[in-house]
Amino acid sequence: MLEVLKGGRRPVEHLDYLEHLEHLGLLCHLLAMTDRRSFISTMGAAFLGAACSRVGGGSSESARRLDRIGVQLYTVRRDLARDFEGTLTRIAEIGYRELEFAGYHGKSPSDVRAIITRLGLAAPSSHVPIDAFRRNIDGAIAEAKEVGHQYLVVPWLDPNERRSIDDYRRIADELNRFGEKVRAAGMQLGYHNHDFELAPIAGSVPLDVLIERTDPNLLVLELDLYWVTKGGADPLTYFSRHPGRIHMVHVKDSAGGPEHRQVDVGQGTIDFGKIFSRREQGGIRHAFVEMDEPTNALETLRVSYQHLAQLRW
Repeated sequence: MLEVLKGGRRPVEHLDYLEHLEHLGLLCHLLAMTDRRSFISTMGAAFLGAACSRVGGGSSESARRLDRIGVQLYTVRRDLARDFEGTLTRIAEIGYRELEFAGYHGKSPSDVRAIITRLGLAAPSSHVPIDAFRRNIDGAIAEAKEVGHQYLVVPWLDPNERRSIDDYRRIADELNRFGEKVRAAGMQLGYHNHDFELAPIAGSVPLDVLIERTDPNLLVLELDLYWVTKGGADPLTYFSRHPGRIHMVHVKDSAGGPEHRQVDVGQGTIDFGKIFSRREQGGIRHAFVEMDEPTNALETLRVSYQHLAQLRW
């Protein structure tokens, strides 16, 4: 029976001691049941839980920390403009393994792919202005595929486009259309929030309108933890309302209200351990450190990386 619950063929004596006790306790619970339907249901849940616990590394320790930390390259845009490859080299030396682009700084997609491959980096995501989709969505998709992106994220909306809730409904419909083309190309469209989407218009919260009017299969969310906090909302509320839809987060910290000055990750008031303890519920696959206007961008990335690499929950 223990081998069935384990989902493998190892003899029981090869299970580590804690696993053995865990399964023994579950077995006793099962044997105490008299309801056959309850027994079968619990057996299924136990098997599924054992399988799921092994996704992404298997150990309980890996489930309580970030195994990959990324950076939104908008943070180092000025450094990249001066020395593209040198800046990415320093980012890799800090320990980052994932990049989210916000433009290629004059480099061709093939050059970008060659550089990040040489440095052992991956670029799962890129910010692409909504006007780029409108002008030439096929070109945006082709560039993204050449670099190796999995996500194309709409990062911002011009104020002239978001004056009313009807404007947000229109944009949501556009995002559905763009999402169909991106998905057909084997990638995923995303949307990145600021705080303005959380300010109610005519009794409705624009971010909620965007989320509810778009197809979850066509649009995922990149939840900016700082901007959600600054906008007066709780990121975990969005995890609960839209489980599995928040594939990415932006990780930046706030010194606290009312100004909510941006600070290096770990130097502010946002409880990232509490947030990441529910990353499975939200659906988080990638976490990108960002600061909009750092005094020393690479130092900000170093301090932020050190905090997140040591974070446990």
